[in-house]
Amino acid sequence: MELTEAFKQAGPCCFSPDGGLVAVAVDHRLFIRNVFSLKVEQLYSCVDKISFIEWAPDSEYVLCGLYKRPMVQAWSLTHPDWTCKIDEGPAGIAYARWSPDSRHILTTSDFQLRLTVWSLLNTACVHVQWPKHSAKTLSFTTDGKFAAVCIRRDCKDYLNLLSCHSWELMGAFPVDTLDLSGLQWAPDDTSILVWDSLLEYKVLIYSPDGRCLLKYQPYDSALGVKTLAWSPCGQFLAVGSYDQQVRALNHLTWKTFAHFMHTTTIRAPCNATIFKEVDEPLQLHMSDLSLSDDFALNIQDGSTDNSREGNCRVKYKVVDLPVNLPFQKPVIDKPNPKQGIGLMSWSCDSQYLLTRNDSMPTVLWIWDICRLEPAAVLIHKDPIRAAAWDPTGGPRLVLCTGSPNLYMWSPAGAWCVSIPLPDFSICDLKWSSAGGRLLLKSKETFSCAAFVQDLPDSTEECTTSDDE
Repeated sequence: MELTEAFKQAGPCCFSPDGGLVAVAVDHRLFIRNVFSLKVEQLYSCVDKISFIEWAPDSEYVLCGLYKRPMVQAWSLTHPDWTCKIDEGPAGIAYARWSPDSRHILTTSDFQLRLTVWSLLNTACVHVQWPKHSAKTLSFTTDGKFAAVCIRRDCKDYLNLLSCHSWELMGAFPVDTLDLSGLQWAPDDTSILVWDSLLEYKVLIYSPDGRCLLKYQPYDSALGVKTLAWSPCGQFLAVGSYDQQVRALNHLTWKTFAHFMHTTTIRAPCNATIFKEVDEPLQLHMSDLSLSDDFALNIQDGSTDNSREGNCRVKYKVVDLPVNLPFQKPVIDKPNPKQGIGLMSWSCDSQYLLTRNDSMPTVLWIWDICRLEPAAVLIHKDPIRAAAWDPTGGPRLVLCTGSPNLYMWSPAGAWCVSIPLPDFSICDLKWSSAGGRLLLKSKETFSCAAFVQDLPDSTEECTTSDDE
């Protein structure tokens, strides 16, 4: 793995959809860098601090949300002199995103007053009244021809279907929810997934003409859905709940075919490999080192501090069953309890599903969908901040915990890689859509990592050195 030097960042960072550029916010300035050399290709100055960045799907435009102003600015990579500024005035802007054709910007005003479609081709704009929420209640079909928007009217939720060509209303129908929390098109664009608020466990599947294909309620009188994820193939729907379970449904009968339990103890029989993060002291050879005075003093005192930087490394250790997993009991007198499935994602081949139960924030579960059992469980010292599958090729997973280490897993095994950058603790990571490259973020800097070869096939060694 090759790693670039660290560059300053003070806001959002993201790869362009074509994988050739990376946009980096530093307060009110937007840097467009080349992915391979990280040379600055363009530099734009916004009127306020950048809160949000989104690339247009064709990678020719980039949008900056200045939510403190509130305002949206857009820039063209092919025409550097072109710029666009959107200001809703007293209505404000709570959310903004690109349309699939990369020539329209959709903004949602504060207090959910209206959703506005702004055209970059002419001065026309279209308004949709009373939209709900922001990001989770607006979804486009995979082919980019239609949009589904939830609106709230007369204390009831409705779905509006819009044509992305003319932005005309193609249809509308009510949905059976108390307070709709989100919606999403199925990967094959044949149905729309809807789920209710966390106070009501209800998952609904609607056809575009308004027919209810599924009403799923496994239990009542308890907290409901926390996360949902379609598999990339579109055949499976995973529903993560506050009861610390994941329920998997198939797209043919909409029946539950698997329940994935996140138990605090893993006992035999279990085919999963349990990896635990441990510290391994480095073996220091006196003849190969030029000792500093401080280290020599420690040797004379008869003590060595393995917690010193460079005196130990992190590795995964395979542990035997039974295993007791670290568990945090939720605080009942505080809002937003730390429980339930807070992180869930499918591998690109739909063969594996990763989950994190927020009551066990240091543990990552990897489920084998063919065998309907855990393939691996990764136990870490710190809570998991982010985890992402490689969007191309075979199943390869990377994750971070806010430490200077990058953790990886594939069916061949698990690896820990120490990032040799000073004061660089990985707080977030993102894959390039082209695969093979990672954007690693610390609190104030970022770096790009490139994988020059695939992970080893051998399962005997589950650690890596810094120069992998």
